[in-house]
Amino acid sequence: MDADHSLPPAFDACVARLAAGDLASRDQIIELCAERVRQLAHRMLARFPNVRRWDDTDDVFQAAAMRLHRSLGQMPVDSPRAVLALAATEVRRELIDLARKHAGAWSYAANHGTNVLPPLSGRGTGVERHIDHLAAPDTTLDRWTMFQESIDHLPADAREVFHLVWFLGADQKSIATLLDCSERTVKTRWREAREAVKAALGGQSPEAP
Repeated sequence: MDADHSLPPAFDACVARLAAGDLASRDQIIELCAERVRQLAHRMLARFPNVRRWDDTDDVFQAAAMRLHRSLGQMPVDSPRAVLALAATEVRRELIDLARKHAGAWSYAANHGTNVLPPLSGRGTGVERHIDHLAAPDTTLDRWTMFQESIDHLPADAREVFHLVWFLGADQKSIATLLDCSERTVKTRWREAREAVKAALGGQSPEAP
């Protein structure tokens, strides 16, 4: 079952036209799923605090929508689910690129005046960096990059379930209904996805900081 009743009925027809080679339908697809992609960007941005400090949901959404528009002209998609899965991938890629951008030593984020505080009275003449800036060294970005790339390498079925659970917070019963499969199947795919991601992270749980 590919239908997603939170999307307008016209969405299915647009995807069908795209699958038939009508690239002009990409504009309408983006328009019809814009709110869903914006919600996705909002939820995923919450997991990137050092990006959230400098970019808001609309920034991420607009850039991801442009990525999605390009990808829809390059990759075959034959269902609304496939479009939304591709959207999730493009949002993740945009967040990783933003995280890399802000982590650079010469980036605006790294050199912004709010990163430092005046020295405490009687404790030297230096400055103190904000804790939130120091709390995100390059190893954190490397871990996030490994995490995101591990998702890309999941089998399509497991990746779809991972997106729905991890990023959208969907419950397994709702996912089973959407995917037209049993809850047991969803649980199996979710477990396999988590185990594969954990293995890619060197045995560390995805939830670990």
